[in-house]
Order: sequence, then structure tokens, then C-alpha cells
Amino acid sequence: MGLRNRFSNYVYNKLEKRMNQIEGGSVRFPYIPATEDNILQSSDVYELLQDISNQLMLAEIVVEDEDGNEIRNDPALKVLKNPNSYLTQSEFIKLMTNYYLLTGEVFPLLNDKQIHLAAGVYTELDKNLIEHFKIGSVEIPPDMIRHVKNIGTNHLKGVGLLDLGRNTLEGVMSAEKVLTDKYTKGGLLAFLLKLDAHINPANGAQSKLIKAILDQLEQIDDSRSVKMIPLGKGYEIEAMKSPVEDEKILSYLNVYKKDLGKFLSINVDTYQALIKVDFEKAMMYLHNKAVRPIMKNFEDHLSLLFYGQNSKKRIKFKINVLDFVTYSTKTNIGYNIVRTGITSPDNVADMLGFEKQNTPETQAIYISNDLSKIGEKKATDDSLKGGDDNDEKEGNTDS
Repeated sequence: MGLRNRFSNYVYNKLEKRMNQIEGGSVRFPYIPATEDNILQSSDVYELLQDISNQLMLAEIVVEDEDGNEIRNDPALKVLKNPNSYLTQSEFIKLMTNYYLLTGEVFPLLNDKQIHLAAGVYTELDKNLIEHFKIGSVEIPPDMIRHVKNIGTNHLKGVGLLDLGRNTLEGVMSAEKVLTDKYTKGGLLAFLLKLDAHINPANGAQSKLIKAILDQLEQIDDSRSVKMIPLGKGYEIEAMKSPVEDEKILSYLNVYKKDLGKFLSINVDTYQALIKVDFEKAMMYLHNKAVRPIMKNFEDHLSLLFYGQNSKKRIKFKINVLDFVTYSTKTNIGYNIVRTGITSPDNVADMLGFEKQNTPETQAIYISNDLSKIGEKKATDDSLKGGDDNDEKEGNTDS
């Protein structure tokens, strides 16, 4: 029995040595480090990032003066509309948001009427508390670049999901990889070679046999694959019981995949529950919890990047939350806001995707149930009660 155990350990060690030659490979404990390149492989992280960055991507970017009036032809709008030769405005905002959330900081750089997201930036404060930026050995003038930080407790460096949730994320990714590998390979994870003969690792014939068996087993990469391995007397291959316990891993994932949401300011349980019953509330929850703080930070930094500290002008992100509600909800909202005098029929038609009629009637503001024009009938307490002018006169006569 001792001889068999020694040989089994020998085979196992050879297999483990092979697996360790593969990046991230391991027989006992598959481990996947979370990096910028692979973090989006976690479907839950990808979904949350998509939901947050999509809201920002759909925002309209405008420039306002100190009184809140829009400046239509500001040069900054032209740059933001076409940031550079390789990114559109939508791609730029989405990339900026994702990188900000994952790494905790992002560096928009304005150069020659183009804006880029700089990589490999080193920052430091001098004795006068002025921040300096370097890419390699090249120092970047501070008026050309901004350091947008997802502030934690450090004034010079932001914190993102890669730092805050690294342990949780790596555990989730490794657990997902274990299940994926198991079912990709049809549930066969390892084999035990039994041998009742004398073993000598220096024996060339035995080494060739072991190598041939390992080669055959490693080629089983599909659940439909069938391999026939001829063995000599005293040799036996037995499938080992899979150490992967699906229920335990799924229970782990059910807890910790949701745990990742807290690093993005989202309670995943609350968010998913709202999506099932009220999509509009879910989007507003996401907007208020995660999107608005990011939007405000981006507005501050982009305004300083384009105009400096002494300008009254400000870049603003304007999000129409109605983009995220169902069409039936839009029609109900449109009907109600017209009848309460908040907007005009033409504005609602535009919201619902119809062409504006551009007539005096469709551009007018209406109020109360009788849809009387505000310009033709005074919006007093009496008029809000309904009825026509004759009824009002009769009422006055009776009194």
C-alpha cells in the first residue's frame, strides 16, 4: 500500500508540475488574480459597470454660464463631441467611468484640442501642495491634466473596485473558473493511476508510459471526447471523485457576487428587487446612489480642465431619466405632465419619439381637466375646479 501511495504521489506531482506551467493553473486551488484585463470576466461586475456607465454615456453634455443659461457654441462642446481620433464621445465617457470605478482614478488630458485618458501617470505633491504629474520622465503641465479621484481616505489617490474588493473578486472569479472548468471537461478533473508493480522513477519505460497516460488524459477537453488507453498488467486507471462541490460553490457565489455591488455603491439585492417590480425606481435608485456623485465629480474636473479656476462657465451632464423607463410609463407621464401645465404637447411628442407638430395649439401650455389654455383662461383657484364660464356666472348669480 505504501508503494502504491508513493507512485500515486509521483504521478500527482508530475501532473501538478504541468499545470503550474499554465498561467493561473493549479491542481489543488485554481487562483485568478483580478487585474484590469480580466476583471470584466466576472459577469456581475460587468453588468453593474454597464448599468452605471450607460447612464453617464446617455447624458447630454452642455456648458452653462453662472446663471445656468446654456452656451450653445462653446469650443469645449466641440472637443467633447469628438474627443480624439480613436474615441467617440460615448466611448470616451463610458471608458472614463469604467476606469474610474475599477481603479479609483482617471486622468483626462487636454492637448491640442483633443482630450485623452492618460495611462501610467505618476503624481506627487510638492512642499507648496501643488500636484505634479509625470508620464515616464516627462512632466505634464497641471493645466493640461486633471486627477479625477474616487475619494476614500487618501487625498492624493482614489480607491476603486480592484483595491476595495480584490479579495472578494478574486474568490468569485476563481470559484466561477472551477465550475466552468468542471463542466467544460464533462466533470472529469483528475485520475488516479494504480500500480501493483515495483516503481523506479528512473526507469525509462515506466516514465514513457506515465507520460503517454498524462498526454491522453490532458487531451480530454470536451465532454463528448472518448479516450482509450491500453495498460499493461498491474496498471489501473480510476477516476477520482471531483473535489468540486457545486452546492457549496454556488452558495458562496450567491453571497459574495452580490457583495461586489457595495464597492460600486449599490445594494444588489435592493437593485434586483426593484428591477423586478418597478424598472423606473430601479434606475432612479442607481442614478441617485451611484451615477450622480460620479457625474458631479466629472463636471467639477472637466470644468477646471477646460476653463480653469477663474471662469464662471461650467460643464454639466444632463440625464433624462425617462430614457430608462418603459414606453407605457412614458405615455402615462406625458399625459399627466401636459394636463398639469408642466410642459406642452410638442415636448411630450418629442419625448415619446414622435415628430413635433409645431402649431400654436401643440406648443401651448394647458392646465386642469378641461384643457383650457393658460393664456386664454386665468389659472385661478376657481378655474381649477372645472366647469365652464356659464357655470361660474350662474354660481355667482345664485349667491
